Amino acid sequence: MARRNRLYLVRHGQINGHEHNSIHGHTEAGLTETGVLQMQHLSERLRFLDIKAIFASDLERSAAGARWVARYHEAPVELVPELREMYFGEWEGLTLEEVCRRFPEALAKRQADLVNFSAPGGGETMAGFAERVLGWLKRRFVEQGPGDWVLVGHGGVNRVIICDALGLSLASMYSLQQDYGCLNIIDYFDDGKLVRLMNG
Repeated sequence: MARRNRLYLVRHGQINGHEHNSIHGHTEAGLTETGVLQMQHLSERLRFLDIKAIFASDLERSAAGARWVARYHEAPVELVPELREMYFGEWEGLTLEEVCRRFPEALAKRQADLVNFSAPGGGETMAGFAERVLGWLKRRFVEQGPGDWVLVGHGGVNRVIICDALGLSLASMYSLQQDYGCLNIIDYFDDGKLVRLMNG
């Protein structure tokens, strides 16, 4: 059976502050020189594909990657708020070490129920985050029709999409590695999905 859509799912390049293990979520962070090189290399990998549409989060680290990909394609870049990384409330901008020190009780609750936990200060639950991302993706498949797309997302966004494609529980999300500048390829058929490449 012929595929309906192929999704070239990309994670943005390396960001400033990555060495501190900071939680960025909706917080803006620019690409490092390495991050720019990763996006340049990725755009070369995708250069000769027939791309119908290019989507990205409206956060700059994702949008910058999409602009690199678009250099070789006539498809417009559409920036989509629904594709933002998960929002972490009061944890935004903190390092993992700071979160462990300042929020031990909240971390214990997170361990007990990863999917439904929300960080203090209005953080998203993983369930709500997945509903936001996958709801947009499914609507867009219907609106856009058949074709091959590029989506420049974030680590969390990509993991949600891959979990859905593989039929995995959201609780398994952080068992999937997503390196800066990586490429995933997912084919969508009328009766199923096929992950052809992950974290490539």
